[in-house]
Amino acid sequence: MGPGRARSSRLSRAAFPKGFTFGTAASAYQVEGMALKDGRGPSIWDVYVSIPGIIANNATADRTVDEYHRYKEDVNIMKKMNFDAYRFSISWSRIFPDGTGRVNWKGVAYYNRLINYMIKQGITPYANLYHYDLPEALEKKYLGLLSHRVVKDYADYADFCFKHFGDRVKNWMTFNEPRVVAALGYDEGSFAPARCTNCTAGGNSATEPYVVAHNMILSHAAAVKRYRDKYQATQKGRIGILLDFVWYEPLSNSTDDQAAAQRARDFHIGWFLHPIIYGEYPKNLQEIVKDRLPKFNPNEVKMVKGSIDFVGVNQYTAYYMYDPHTPLKAKPSSYAVDWRVGFAYDRNGVPIGPRANSKWLYIVPWGMYKAVTYVKENYGNPTVILSENGMDDPGNVTLQVGLHDTTRQNYYKSYITELKRAIDDGANVIGYFAWSLLDNFEWKSGYTSRFGLVYVDFKTLKRYPKMSAYWFRDMLQRKKH
Repeated sequence: MGPGRARSSRLSRAAFPKGFTFGTAASAYQVEGMALKDGRGPSIWDVYVSIPGIIANNATADRTVDEYHRYKEDVNIMKKMNFDAYRFSISWSRIFPDGTGRVNWKGVAYYNRLINYMIKQGITPYANLYHYDLPEALEKKYLGLLSHRVVKDYADYADFCFKHFGDRVKNWMTFNEPRVVAALGYDEGSFAPARCTNCTAGGNSATEPYVVAHNMILSHAAAVKRYRDKYQATQKGRIGILLDFVWYEPLSNSTDDQAAAQRARDFHIGWFLHPIIYGEYPKNLQEIVKDRLPKFNPNEVKMVKGSIDFVGVNQYTAYYMYDPHTPLKAKPSSYAVDWRVGFAYDRNGVPIGPRANSKWLYIVPWGMYKAVTYVKENYGNPTVILSENGMDDPGNVTLQVGLHDTTRQNYYKSYITELKRAIDDGANVIGYFAWSLLDNFEWKSGYTSRFGLVYVDFKTLKRYPKMSAYWFRDMLQRKKH
């Protein structure tokens, strides 16, 4: 390693390309609270959390960390920690309680207050239009994402947001992790709306995930078309989508294991990014899913292909993949993961990395480099925002222990180092967002999982920045001229 390389490996704001954005991220349902107040209509998650025994300790997001009232305090923390931007989400049912039609102006006023205060404090707003929280009214009306009718309703909602917030918001995201919505909500039934072949709510795990994914891709493309046709020229913003990407590493160099890893990547990020870049689903999906995979008509191909100004990649962890027909000497792990068949351990029982609190989250920094490089090499080096990255501690850690989060600090340092290596090797990455600013409501885990840079006392809602937050503050300090 030459001296120039050694210097560039040091993490600082100056080590990244000019104009590179560092921010934090959160979602409306996880932080806002006021779930059923100030005119907000219920989302499918409000219905889901009301089922006894579904969420850890029967927690709800009715109050969560009350960012609805405490947004100024939270924006001030971001500013103090030298962040540039905040990736927040807009709750569709806070704007349109019935999904369409009647507007809840109190909800519009809240997002205006949040956006205006961010801009006042020098924090750039990055607005995500959908983070798992479909209005329940549309689920009741036409089964939500299973119906093609959602495409127009979503585009109308997006259009409203562009019109009312786009004079100040220049960075838009259409969907967060549509794969998670399709796979967990309609295949496993472990996320709202909890549909699957053997689910109480009904469903068909063999067909519905593909229908839902298809409708989300079309909804995304329809919203992007509205933005480009009506707003982009005057508002001068950009729009993209956020896709989760676990890195899948072949368990061995065998052709079978390498093919298994490629299938997993295709069923993960490729499911959504392939149509957007190439106008069709990956060949692996076409060959495996066959007639169950919906098709884009020629007009839809035209609308979908090229429908991003950037792609957001949410990257946390990595798994080994092996061909399910190859016998293993020993069962590598009790925790099998996404597509067929991923494990956290290699053939000798050695874990892919240390584990965080969440059972799915293994700490594998090199997975960041490989995931970002894969997108660069397979999808024409698109503009990328690393839109989520982080790890969690248990919910019951005390304030004293929680603030001393050396593992999280090391996690960020190692992952951002690998991201920088990918950038140095030519990946077109323009921003990085840590998940998350605050400990908050973590979906099915409720309050048993803390991803925050800031510790929240869930009883008093008092905020306490952790060591990791101060690490970011120091790393991101600007040189004084």
